Amino acid sequence: MLDLTYETPKPKVIAGAKHDWELVIGMEVHAQVASKAKLFSGASTQFGAEPNSNVSFVDAAMPGMLPVINEYCIEQAVRTGLGLKAQINLVSAFDRKNYFYPDLPQGYQISQLYHPLVGEGEILVDMEPGIARLVRIERIHVEQDAGKSIHDMDPNMSFVDLNRTGVALMEIVSRPDIRGPEEAAAYVAKMRQILRYLGTCDGNMQNGNLRADVNVSICRPGQYEKYQETQDFSHLGTRCEIKNMNSMRFIQMAIDVEARRQIAIVEGGGTVDQETRLYDPDKNETRSMRSKEEAHDYRYFPCPDLLPLEIEQGWVDDIAASLPELPDEKKARFMGDFGLTEYDANVLTAETVNAAYFEQVVTEAGDGKLSANWVINELFGRLKKDDRDITDSPVTPGQLASIIKLIKSDAISGKIAKDLFEIVYTEGGDPEKIVEERGMKQVTDTGAIETAVDEIIAANPAQVEKAKANPKLAGWFVGQVMKATGGKANPKAVNEIVARKLAQ
Repeated sequence: MLDLTYETPKPKVIAGAKHDWELVIGMEVHAQVASKAKLFSGASTQFGAEPNSNVSFVDAAMPGMLPVINEYCIEQAVRTGLGLKAQINLVSAFDRKNYFYPDLPQGYQISQLYHPLVGEGEILVDMEPGIARLVRIERIHVEQDAGKSIHDMDPNMSFVDLNRTGVALMEIVSRPDIRGPEEAAAYVAKMRQILRYLGTCDGNMQNGNLRADVNVSICRPGQYEKYQETQDFSHLGTRCEIKNMNSMRFIQMAIDVEARRQIAIVEGGGTVDQETRLYDPDKNETRSMRSKEEAHDYRYFPCPDLLPLEIEQGWVDDIAASLPELPDEKKARFMGDFGLTEYDANVLTAETVNAAYFEQVVTEAGDGKLSANWVINELFGRLKKDDRDITDSPVTPGQLASIIKLIKSDAISGKIAKDLFEIVYTEGGDPEKIVEERGMKQVTDTGAIETAVDEIIAANPAQVEKAKANPKLAGWFVGQVMKATGGKANPKAVNEIVARKLAQ
């Protein structure tokens, strides 16, 4: 793997009325496990089903019903932990978190507080080429999701949809290592990318399959470094949690407005209360939801219906052996094997389908940089213009590779290649046959090109004198020759011949 050296980004500094302040941010990402069945029942997890149609007796908390752990959900959580270079705990346990959930019939949530399945890990968050931050993962615990309360169907009543009740969630808790709104959004984006590579969560934020709780606090410059040295949270300000964020843009906006709210309170002589808040994007403000409960407020105790979960190291090793190549490793390989810049490698590895498409192109075309340019600039640009996904691309990897090979062999110029790409994109077909049938081959015969140059020079004596006095004007002759040859002349040959003729 290529060794990449990164610079750590500087913390975000916000100027208050009296002092400068730094942000300290921790994230709790709730990722829905990619499983067809729920965590403790066999009910379907299908999104968009009729309300209350995916509900088993266990989900509905009928008397005498007992939860049974879905092994596949546990496997997906272990797979996630391994992908984040985290410690896998061979013994973990489930606890009851007692809290009033109007859309969780049993009246408590089965979660993991004291003995989570996954321990400490890490994630490298790319901010821009050459700049990244290492964010520590504190833990990943597995828990069941609640249902959904609906308040806008009747003026006097609320409705409940229990379809999500019991769906398996992975709560991925970070250390307070994130130092600004942009980093927070980049952290969630990188986490989403890794989960999608692993196949453990589809990362669909619009459907609520990935959402984040953001813990925000402020401190004076230098205090964070003291916290790092001592791991004493008293050096940091009181944190507030912003719940259920499902948009990268809203995450950034919420952090900024919450930090400024806290700064105004502290500089005004007040104290920040630890609480859970909600972000209102219409008003661009956070508002209090409830005071932040501690563990004892939830009256956690071991779930009496579930024995401690014990897994074998051999099973974990088998899962580790099946992991795919992850984004950081793939990016490093693309840079090392194909000579790509870090920026291009980041773009091409953003999604597994993008990376797979590029690899097919470069394998056939044999030119990493040229393949990257055509995939990123021409193909991605056109797909974005048409609001299409690469899985719906009209141009196959083989067709694009064929175009690139025609460029490399000097059969066509870059300009002709763009025209050819447009034909393949809109009409389809074999690029080589299209070039032959439509007479698109580049003119490489220097004799023919020289004849065209002589004709242009002979017809424009005044322009010749100007070009001899100012060599930069030679480009005019190049343009005229390309126009005369229908853009088919080899640009390199045209430039060389024009320069030689004008120098005579």
